[in-house]
Amino acid sequence: MEKRNFYFDNAKFILIFFVVFGHLLRSFIEDNETIFTVYKVIYSFHMPAFILVSGFFAKGYYEKGYIQKIAKKLILPYLLFQGIYSLFYYYLYNRPSIDMDPFNPHWSLWFLISLFCWNIMLLLFSKFKPAYAITAALFIGLAIGYVDWVSNYLSLSRTFVFFPLFLAGYFLKKEHLALIMRPSARASAIGIFAIATALFYLYPDINYQWLLGSKPYAEMGAASFTAVLTRLGFYLLSFLMVFSFLACVPKGQYFFTRLGKNTLYVYLLHGFIVRLFRESDLQNYFNEPEQFLMLASISLLLTLLLSSGLATALTQPLIELKTAKLHMLKARLSAMLKFYRNKRLN
Repeated sequence: MEKRNFYFDNAKFILIFFVVFGHLLRSFIEDNETIFTVYKVIYSFHMPAFILVSGFFAKGYYEKGYIQKIAKKLILPYLLFQGIYSLFYYYLYNRPSIDMDPFNPHWSLWFLISLFCWNIMLLLFSKFKPAYAITAALFIGLAIGYVDWVSNYLSLSRTFVFFPLFLAGYFLKKEHLALIMRPSARASAIGIFAIATALFYLYPDINYQWLLGSKPYAEMGAASFTAVLTRLGFYLLSFLMVFSFLACVPKGQYFFTRLGKNTLYVYLLHGFIVRLFRESDLQNYFNEPEQFLMLASISLLLTLLLSSGLATALTQPLIELKTAKLHMLKARLSAMLKFYRNKRLN
């Protein structure tokens, strides 16, 4: 059990690092073909993998009070950060008014409202056999692209498009994970990553917006019947990349393992720093391959910082509506001050 927990904590920490790195890379994808390739590879697995892992941990949805629990965990922070981001954008972009629309998620906040909806949808889809349920979810995800008004509003497009991955995670069992985590699977996974990278590099005109799942087919200029085949191809790619990623995740305990439980903090907080970066002159410094490696290092440091005990203690009242970590931090600081005061007197 401990090793499995280490495994998922490792997976979540690595994934949130790629979320931060991918968002920092966004400013450079039009100018550098290699960076654009890396960007598309990251987006082919990082959020799909997060969604699948979230589904794996949703198996207790039937327990009493579960819906109320996830509503408090997801909807309340969503509403709070909608307001905070509205104010932040108002000052950052000198907007004429504050946009406080609760039904149109700001940027990365879509994940909170979609995650809540996926848990609710389990009440129906979990009643069917896995093959039938996932097939139905795939059919909905393919068909919803033809409904032009389903887009970012209430994160409806992403909710339906990514639901098959969440559902696959829900039906995922320990024996399936054992197969994924075999050494032989890791060799295949590396090959799949190499093929996907070559595919994106050799065909740079592939529209990365298919990976986002946020737009109807018409907005991507693909409203014909073949749009279904294109999305089906991206579904296949996402599933392959997710399981390839999971095959490469280390199972042991590392310096970052315990921080894997704090990914929600990084997810909600890093956006302020990324937006400031995009509006600053700092991004003009990154124009060489070595400097993008530095950007990866900055992403790692930012991930470590925002998932640290200090950052989570200070922001827990906003994110979890609790103060337990803050009180613990105060107690530790008081104990340290008392220790040094006594040591100095002695």
